[in-house]
Amino acid sequence: MEKLFGTDGIRGVANKFPITPEIALNLGRAAAGVLKTNKRSKIIIGKDGRLSGDMLEAALAAGISSCGADVYLAGIIPTPAIAYLATLNSADAGIMVSASHNPFEDNGIKIFDSAGYKLDSATEHRIETLVLNPENGFDAAAADQLGTVNRMLDAEDKYASFLKRSMGQTDDLSGLRIVLDCSNGAASTIAPRVFSELGAEVTALSCRPDGLNINAECGSQHIESLQDTVLKKRADVGLAFDGDGDRLIAVDENGEPVTGDHILAICASYMKQAGLLKNNLVVSTVMSNIGLINALKEMDIDHVATDVGDRYVLDRMRKSGAVLGGEDSGHMIFLDHHTSGDGILTAIRLLEAVRSAQEPLSSLRKIMDVYPQVLENVRIREKADIYKIPEIAAEIEKVEGYLADKGRVLVRFSGTRPLCRVMVEGPDPDETRRLCHDIAEVVSEKLGE
Repeated sequence: MEKLFGTDGIRGVANKFPITPEIALNLGRAAAGVLKTNKRSKIIIGKDGRLSGDMLEAALAAGISSCGADVYLAGIIPTPAIAYLATLNSADAGIMVSASHNPFEDNGIKIFDSAGYKLDSATEHRIETLVLNPENGFDAAAADQLGTVNRMLDAEDKYASFLKRSMGQTDDLSGLRIVLDCSNGAASTIAPRVFSELGAEVTALSCRPDGLNINAECGSQHIESLQDTVLKKRADVGLAFDGDGDRLIAVDENGEPVTGDHILAICASYMKQAGLLKNNLVVSTVMSNIGLINALKEMDIDHVATDVGDRYVLDRMRKSGAVLGGEDSGHMIFLDHHTSGDGILTAIRLLEAVRSAQEPLSSLRKIMDVYPQVLENVRIREKADIYKIPEIAAEIEKVEGYLADKGRVLVRFSGTRPLCRVMVEGPDPDETRRLCHDIAEVVSEKLGE
């Protein structure tokens, strides 16, 4: 059976399987049936402004309404807004049309349940089975019971109000000079609005989506322009979001990057001092830098590592009672405020920490020492058990033995692409690069295309 859902919804090239109007139509039908919690169901749809977004939004809306559920179109708005609005408006689900940080030709579909959480694997499987086997039939509505399609004109206002209310012990951001890079994506309107209304002096970059320019040499994946502008404007901080606004990478006043691991360490310290770090615990993934793990130890904060993917971080947080978790890529979850990773919310919490410490971000980022980390992606023909291939297992063991407690090795397959990711951390950049390449060469020889 073909598979639709990956580690973060459904994703692919627009107008090619599985990102086609036919699949979106049936996905809308399936979602309306499987996720129904009310007699008269309603589902909220948002998008990030890609050219293909209108096509997929229309197909989803047609499928949902054909099964008797009402559709509310939130327009161009960040992914976490859809999670929030689904709960606020007692909707059965929220659906986001976005491929996150991918280029414009890609698109994707993420689904949130009525509580604002991404769907669990069992629910995804039920929906996937229906979509891929439409001959089994959908619960089509009678002509007088069809759903309606409505514009949700207050979606941004409601989400902006939520973000501004999330400000904690800091009243506002007056006096701060901030540069925003909104990736020509979903945060392009709301991020400048929120930070301006919180009192900051805002310079906005990449806030003009045209359907084709999302993530194009801008945003959290390409911070060079942000760094230059922070220095030119003598700003206090730069904030870069990805295409759907659920991740953040920051830049300090010297133009130095502040990664997700930095943000986790800074926010963990601030929240512990403020008595907000429930269960004294931070959750991150196996890709987090050793520097973060060491910093948390020094702060006497417990740490749990999960598989790569914010859904795994969230799952562990919910099970362990943690309120702070995230990924080095910039996905941060503040479970005391939201059910989803949220770039703008993360930025607000980071700036709270800066204000509370009364120190520049360059000083706060020194809370952790970053170990040199090298990542090589190897295209592969198959996903075999790495540790059952003697040559690969031997090379990994050799490098791990050489590094001992001064570094680490992580070799894993991509959840969405035919790639083997080889990551090595070590004390020396050149040596780390060499060791990573040694493993990647053996992987390529045994599993490469």
